[in-house]
Amino acid sequence: MNPCRSYVKRFVSSLTKIQINTKRDLSLGVTPKTNKEPSNDDDSILVDKDESITLIGINRAKQRNSINALTAEKLSNALAAFEADDTSPIAVLYGVGGTFCAGYDIQELEAQCEKGSLDFLLRHEGSVGPTRRHPKKPIVCGINGFCVASGLELALMCDLRVMEDTAILGFFNRRFGVPVSDGGTARLAAIVGYSRALELLESGRRIDGKEALQIGLANRLVATGTALGQAVNLAFSIVKFPQASLMSDRSSLYTNAYTRHGFRAAMQTEIMSTSKEVLTELKEGVQRFKKVDPLQPKTEGWHVKEKPIPEWERLEIANENEAKKKNT
Repeated sequence: MNPCRSYVKRFVSSLTKIQINTKRDLSLGVTPKTNKEPSNDDDSILVDKDESITLIGINRAKQRNSINALTAEKLSNALAAFEADDTSPIAVLYGVGGTFCAGYDIQELEAQCEKGSLDFLLRHEGSVGPTRRHPKKPIVCGINGFCVASGLELALMCDLRVMEDTAILGFFNRRFGVPVSDGGTARLAAIVGYSRALELLESGRRIDGKEALQIGLANRLVATGTALGQAVNLAFSIVKFPQASLMSDRSSLYTNAYTRHGFRAAMQTEIMSTSKEVLTELKEGVQRFKKVDPLQPKTEGWHVKEKPIPEWERLEIANENEAKKKNT
């Protein structure tokens, strides 16, 4: 028997045994344009914005958000459009309908196998999206349900991962003989360490939320049904900061993690990445610090979306400050 066809049959059989009980994945007031199940792949990728945050949703719930060639192309285009959008410094990637992403579409994989083709492994940007390059701007992903096989590789492409406590990660492709081909071997060791990465890749076992958070595979562990909303909250907490220095530090960290070797080379990258924009932001930041403006957001409020201060409260704060000056 063709080993590729044998893999497809085993994988289809395993999918019928997978059951998961999760609440809906949209919460905290974040609602994309639609969660309608598409009759075709025209709506397989949803794009929306919450203020300056770009929301990108995988919308193939009946296929457990597995990604075929057309959806991969749409996802690549959506992320490229986000990267070109100067009004949006950060994006949130999520899955509609209870699952983040179950990997590559099994029906299309079967068709490829019937042809004896491995074209899905050879696409320039990756089989499930632009996983074979580094995103130009930060991406936070909200993980619900199953995030497995190349779906896990898609999550590893993102800067930060917000995971629901009932979600499951894993390289389930291991048991069916499908290689990791969407950046998993390039990124996993940098995220969780070499020895742990080997164990996860070789065993192909399930990883629950508690373990994912413990080993650094997830950055936040949240209640079922809140991944998208909490991911958006995290994005808002990042977008409030001066972006030139943030992007400079992000670029240096990426270079030092993946391309530079040795402490001296890493220090050279960190120093040489400083630009005029970063120095301008630094100068403005020093002036803000010296003023100690009580109307500015406090440090403990950075983890949530900034809320505007009403005018009456501003006047009250100003009056209190004026009274303090008179008493001193």
